[in-house]
Amino acid sequence: MTTEPQMPRPLVTWKALCLDAVDVAAQSRFWAPVLGLDVADPTAPNRLDGPTARHTVGLNEVDRPHRVKNRMHPDIDSATIEELVARGATVLAPAEATGLGWTVMADPEGNEFCAFLRPPEQVPGYRLHGVVVDCADPQAQARWWGALFGAEATHAPEHDWWTLEGVAVDERMTLDFVPVPEPRTAPSRVHWDVTGRVEELLARGAEPRWEQPGWTVLADPEGNEFCVFPPTDHDIT
Repeated sequence: MTTEPQMPRPLVTWKALCLDAVDVAAQSRFWAPVLGLDVADPTAPNRLDGPTARHTVGLNEVDRPHRVKNRMHPDIDSATIEELVARGATVLAPAEATGLGWTVMADPEGNEFCAFLRPPEQVPGYRLHGVVVDCADPQAQARWWGALFGAEATHAPEHDWWTLEGVAVDERMTLDFVPVPEPRTAPSRVHWDVTGRVEELLARGAEPRWEQPGWTVLADPEGNEFCVFPPTDHDIT
């Protein structure tokens, strides 16, 4: 009798997605309906709430505007592109021009995101279905994060994309690691927060950045910042 191999114990669990914003109130008004969330507090630092704590999206006030392409971006579902444009988004690359299955857009502050059109009756209440991470080595990045989340990365060889499923908000949402030619030149205005133990992540190759009251900022092997919150009795044991 054989037994299925078991994934190692997760070292982190998903806590939230975070977006930097110069105008937190305006960005909250844009992103709440686009993601299907509610504005919990319109003043900085703000939080968009959903059905569970894992649906949380934080908006962090910063003084630096968007200048270079973010290394992370959200993928969202929408019934129409016109709806997003009416809310303040800009079309960067329409699906009709690229031949891809999505339209590349920017929010009112220039942060990139991809919109996937669905029939209106198929657009879910929670519209975020993925976070895409630009990588120099997507396989290494996906496997590094997969080891932390306790999940096996899957590969789409036709695009050389690597994906983690079921580790973020819900079973539908994916973390997608994709190859890009350009190097990282600035902090991304999008990052995720996790719950975990800092010393275990440092031992796995994370780099320390700085300490904050209540959390620690680390960077993954390609320099992407993420925030680590200490576990409680209901988190990692």
